[in-house]
Amino acid sequence: MVCFIGVDVGTGSARAGLVTETGLLLSSAQSPIRMWRIGTDIVEQSSDDIWSAVVQAVREVMTKSRMDPKEIAGVSFDATCSLVVVDAAGSPITVSPTGDDNRNVIVWMDHRALDQADRINRTKHPVLSYVGGTISPEMQTPKLLWLKENLPDTYNGAGHFFDLTDWLTYKATGSTDRSACTVTCKWTYLAHEKRWDPDYFKQVGLSDLASDDFQRIGRTVVAPGTPLGSGLTSAAAESLGLLPATAVGAGAIDAHAGGIGSLSVGAVAQSQMAYVFGTSACAMASTSSERSVPGVWGPYYGAMLPDLWLLEGGQSAAGAAIDYLVQCHPFFPTAQKMAKLEVLPLLAYLEQECEKRFPNADHIPTSIHVVPEFLGNRAPHADPHAKATITGLTLSDDLESLCELYLAGIAGIAYGARQIVDAMNAKGVGISQIVVSGGAGRSSLVRQILADATGLEVGIPMCREPVLLGAAILGAAASDKFDGISGAVQAMTRMGEIKKPRQGRLRQLHDARYEVFLSLQEAERQARQIMEAVSIDLHSDATGQKAPRNVA
Repeated sequence: MVCFIGVDVGTGSARAGLVTETGLLLSSAQSPIRMWRIGTDIVEQSSDDIWSAVVQAVREVMTKSRMDPKEIAGVSFDATCSLVVVDAAGSPITVSPTGDDNRNVIVWMDHRALDQADRINRTKHPVLSYVGGTISPEMQTPKLLWLKENLPDTYNGAGHFFDLTDWLTYKATGSTDRSACTVTCKWTYLAHEKRWDPDYFKQVGLSDLASDDFQRIGRTVVAPGTPLGSGLTSAAAESLGLLPATAVGAGAIDAHAGGIGSLSVGAVAQSQMAYVFGTSACAMASTSSERSVPGVWGPYYGAMLPDLWLLEGGQSAAGAAIDYLVQCHPFFPTAQKMAKLEVLPLLAYLEQECEKRFPNADHIPTSIHVVPEFLGNRAPHADPHAKATITGLTLSDDLESLCELYLAGIAGIAYGARQIVDAMNAKGVGISQIVVSGGAGRSSLVRQILADATGLEVGIPMCREPVLLGAAILGAAASDKFDGISGAVQAMTRMGEIKKPRQGRLRQLHDARYEVFLSLQEAERQARQIMEAVSIDLHSDATGQKAPRNVA
């Protein structure tokens, strides 16, 4: 038997999956990763902790499957788009105000670089047209600028700045080659021109990165799935329990690995949008020609599927938004106890109760509406300052009202996805099917609401872990078993159940609720503008001069 290992490093854990050459997931394992928070904006991790979790997950999956390491033909990694800082020897350097060198990873959701992102956006540099016109504080150049301005010893002492995926392949192989997926989507690399733009880095205050020919952020950029170095080094192989020289493919961002493990190839892929619904949500569509969609990241050439342009939208809080939303309800502590009695996670328990009360999502509440933008709007408004909005709350404190809030929250996530689809299709993309993956995507209720709310078919990959499958496909592409990613995708991916959007009363209800969603979004923007104007006037009274506005 020939198998491949895909390693997925998410926000809170590292997972490993053992996959056959036909795409069958034989076994998987998971190991937790520590995270530190300072206030609301700073979120940090340790690359040493992450590698330890990877090692534990890979060793466990090999033990569970009783697989001979000789049967592993390829390995690859996906990860969150977090920033890893190491010195020239590969040792961690602190990114933390605490000064702890162990804390050398700025997590993707970290928003410490809001001011730097705003200043970069005010340059209106042409490079920004390839990130939807507006760079996000979740991307890497604002974070690099924050380090330069706030932790200069770290910035100047860094030998390499890596996207987490690229650090994992560096740790596994010793290769400093970067994946076109990571640097194109999060670092402003122009893959269609095969170059960095020195003028951009000079204009935003990072000219030193250009002056050394981008050695610290990646001189060599390769397509996802490209074989790296000589495969696993002896040290990495010994740690992982695999053989030295096992092929390692250039990796991908975690959501993009989910896209690789979910979508078809060729013309069919261009009618599909991969929707990875986890802690956050990522929405990805492919086109054969370059198309720009305001507020949607990209277009990125070759960042996910070969020879196709990628458009990437998403929601900064999706699963995390639902978790937080239900915790705000007064019945939450009681619901937790009831779920525990049934040995179910809380959201699984709520879904079960919703199915009892409103089978097949036939009921969506008409009075309560949620715009769940607790961490801003990633797309299509590219507004990190946006806030969540809820209307229709009452004094109800029972299980039924909690279920209705839960359903309204899921619908709010779905309307955000619909807004992204509408923005893409308005520019001629032509999406007719959503392929959903991620933890929340396994829910039949969630998939049906997503179909009804968007008016599109919603499919789910046959493999229950498409992100792990996508990472394994990158490892397979690096081996000699397939003709690159396209050959591996054709052999290893299958579509499972498809939910169709329902018509009639439910269609009218979702169309009306979508109008409310859009109006609440606009009302929240107007509220910020009104209050910011008051703040400016009050500040002007106190100082004699007006402060700059900070409203997207």
